[in-house]
Amino acid sequence: MTMIENRVAEHYTNGGLEAAIEAGWAKLRSDTDATLIDQLAGVDEFHIGGRSATEMVCMAMDLAPGLMVLDIGCGLGGSARFMATRFGVEVEGIDLTTEYVDVGNALTRAVDLDAKVQLRQASALDLPQAASSFDRASLIHVGMNIADKQRLFAEIVRVLKPGGMLAVFDVMRVGEGALEYPVAWAADETTSFVAPVQEYETAIKRAGLTVQLVEPKKDMGMEFFKRMKARMAESGPPPLGLHIVMGSDAGVKAANMAANIANGIIAPVLMIACKP
Repeated sequence: MTMIENRVAEHYTNGGLEAAIEAGWAKLRSDTDATLIDQLAGVDEFHIGGRSATEMVCMAMDLAPGLMVLDIGCGLGGSARFMATRFGVEVEGIDLTTEYVDVGNALTRAVDLDAKVQLRQASALDLPQAASSFDRASLIHVGMNIADKQRLFAEIVRVLKPGGMLAVFDVMRVGEGALEYPVAWAADETTSFVAPVQEYETAIKRAGLTVQLVEPKKDMGMEFFKRMKARMAESGPPPLGLHIVMGSDAGVKAANMAANIANGIIAPVLMIACKP
């Protein structure tokens, strides 16, 4: 890994993530009869919008049984497990953070999905997968940590089959102004590479994909943080929530992200592109 990639991985590394999730999961299971996948959603779908955003991305990708999906920046694998369960696809996930991959694979085994979902440590800029091996690729809240968007999308195009589809759901710059830090993806600007929507579109097109959809989701972002704040005020942190992966300063990070969105500087944006 490069020096920047090492710093990004260090930012996300917790050190006690598996134990914290196991403790929260044990408490949650005693209080609910929800499916195991749904129980984990609060902690393992680490992006604005949570499960609702994952469903949106999946529907936009037109998933169907038998398709092969590459989930780039898979984190704990929550989105990958949801895709496999709901849509019958097979998913390979890659992530820089070794702890995320190790804990994610353990969670996948715990819910008996290891035949459908495999996670591995790798860089999005140097994908280990073979050319033309995936029908779909997803990039959910990943590009904010990657400066070289052109190389990122060139690698994705390489591993997509002809006719394959890419879904991007990233935090992008939609206005001027300095960001408030820390945020979920970075402690400061040295590992934060939030880019304008147009930069994404240009990089995707230059890589050889056809952009079919661009939809800013500011309202989704604002509502997500509004609900998070209300839940915290009413009952405190849930047994399994994003505070576990964001760390002790989770409240500050969430507040800064909400403010950055409200001030019109950033927004989560959904983009869909296809390989000819």
